[in-house]
Amino acid sequence: MSHHKEESLISHLQELRSRLIKILVVLLVLFLIAALFSRELFELFARPIILSLTDSNSLTIRKPLDSFLIPLKLSLFTAFILTLPWTLYQVWAFVAPGLYKTERKLVYPLVISSTALFYLGMLFAYFIVLPLAFKFLSGFTPTGANYTPDIAYYFSFVFTVFFAFGIAFEIPIATILVVALGITDIDTIKSKRRHIIVAAFIFGMLLTPPDIISQTLLALPVLLLFEIGLLFAKRFENRSPASDSVSDSVSDSVSNPSNDRPSDRPNNRPSDTPAE
Repeated sequence: MSHHKEESLISHLQELRSRLIKILVVLLVLFLIAALFSRELFELFARPIILSLTDSNSLTIRKPLDSFLIPLKLSLFTAFILTLPWTLYQVWAFVAPGLYKTERKLVYPLVISSTALFYLGMLFAYFIVLPLAFKFLSGFTPTGANYTPDIAYYFSFVFTVFFAFGIAFEIPIATILVVALGITDIDTIKSKRRHIIVAAFIFGMLLTPPDIISQTLLALPVLLLFEIGLLFAKRFENRSPASDSVSDSVSDSVSNPSNDRPSDRPNNRPSDTPAE
């Protein structure tokens, strides 16, 4: 029995290693391609702050090494963002054989929608939040002072905002999951709405740089997305994950007695026991 479990663990680790290699290969290929367009990427990512500059102002590079590192960081960031769908697919492919039919039906659209929402959050930050934030901040430049933002700090700022808004736009997915998995119900969530509003603004303060524009523009979409998540979560509120899993397992057993589960792994969970 212990030998059987050991073989199962080794097979899982081998599969995990294989999928990690696939992710890294795609990441490396996209990084090399992005590196060929580093100048275009620089112009693309620098556009929000360039719009806030006047003719007498410009971006500055304060450290000699930054002129080499910044294009590499831009290429790596771009490759990471473009690899995200492939990464989520590999994660899904790894865990799917151990899921019930109902769980697979739930995960597949959630993976697609979570990827789309992450990209949507980044686009919202790029086209709306960053231009407004930099225009607002540049207006505080004292008379006689030169507004010359450090390009290394700027890109660090931009990457932070991108990730903050990408994660914040996952709120509907989180809301749907906690309801669908039976962790809580919609009425309980609604009763905590005031606390959630306060938490949204605290969330905005923690995840964005310290300016009121980006913090507010993060908190408001979080609240809107939270309400949207509640609307979609109503579809799952009265469904019991355990009962759905059992019924799916029984139906699979009737239709295909020799293959109760979608996986041939030796340590599959019993078909009549819900996932833990």
